[in-house]
Amino acid sequence: MLIRKAPEICRSEITPKKLYVNRRRFLAAAGGIALGAVNARADKLTNLQKSQLTTSGEKVTPMQDVTTYNNFYEFGTGKSDPVRNAGKLKITPWKVSIEGLCAKPNTYDIDSLMKAAPLEERVYRHRCVEAWSIVVPWIGYGLSTILKAAEPNSKARYVAFESYYDPGTMLGSRSAGIDFPYREGLRIDEAMHPLTLLCFGMYEESLPKQDGAPVRLVVPWKYGFKSIKSVVKIKFVEKEPPTTWNRSNSREYGFYSNVNPEVDHPRWSQASERRLGELFKRKTLKFNGYGDQVASLYDGMDLRKLY
Repeated sequence: MLIRKAPEICRSEITPKKLYVNRRRFLAAAGGIALGAVNARADKLTNLQKSQLTTSGEKVTPMQDVTTYNNFYEFGTGKSDPVRNAGKLKITPWKVSIEGLCAKPNTYDIDSLMKAAPLEERVYRHRCVEAWSIVVPWIGYGLSTILKAAEPNSKARYVAFESYYDPGTMLGSRSAGIDFPYREGLRIDEAMHPLTLLCFGMYEESLPKQDGAPVRLVVPWKYGFKSIKSVVKIKFVEKEPPTTWNRSNSREYGFYSNVNPEVDHPRWSQASERRLGELFKRKTLKFNGYGDQVASLYDGMDLRKLY
C-alpha cells in the first residue's frame, strides 16, 4: 500500500535547525500576528496525531525549499516572488464562509475553524504542473468535516472555492496574467474524499504567508494549482464552477487536473518530475501515487479528454 501509518521521522530531518529552534518567533514573523495570539495557537500545531493517510517511505523536502520556491501569483509570477512579497498579506482577522446549496451555512473565524476537528499531520506528495514536486508534512483535517456540517442538499454536485484578494496589496490581474480573486473547484465527491485536506500549517508551524496562510486546501492527487491558498469562501453549487487557470487557458489547464503522466502539458512533458533539492528526475506517478485511493472516483471517464 502507498498509504499507511507514518514511520517516525526525526524532526531535525524535516526542518533545518535554524528554522525551528525559536518556533514562536518564526510563527509571529510568518503569520504577521501578535506573539500572544501565536502562543495561544502554537500548541494546536505540535504533538500532532500522525494520520493513517500519511504517505510512507518518502524523504521530506526541507522546509526552506518549500517556503522559498513556490507559486502564489497574487504576490508575483516568479517562484521566489511570494517569499519576498507575501508579508503584505493581512491574516487577522480572517473569516471563511460556507454557503450555497446547504441547510446550515456558516461563517468561521480562523480559531473556530481550527477547532472544528482534531488537527493531524499528513505527509503528502505535492506535484506542480511545471514538473517539480515536494513532500510536505501538512497540518489540518479532512475538508469533509466542515462540508458535512453544512448539510449540502441533493442539488449540490460541486464545491467552489475562492481566495482572499486585496487589490491594494496584491498583484493586479493584468500583471499576473490571470483573473483575481483566485477561484478553484472540485466535484463534491472529490471534496469529500478523505485525502482532501483543509490545511492550517506545515512542519509543525503555522502556514507561512507565501504558502497560503492562514488556511488552504491540499488535494494531493491533483496538480498544485488545485490546492487553493488563503481561502475565504467555500460554496456548494449545482454546476461545474469556473476556475482561474481553466478560464485563463482551458487548453493547458483542465477542470480535473489529475496528475497524469500520459497527458502532456502542451508546452512540456508530464512524464517525469524533479523533487526540489534533487538533481535527477523521476517518473511521474498517475494520480501522484494515490491511485489506489482515488482512481475509482473516475471510473468510466476518459482522463485524456477530461484532464
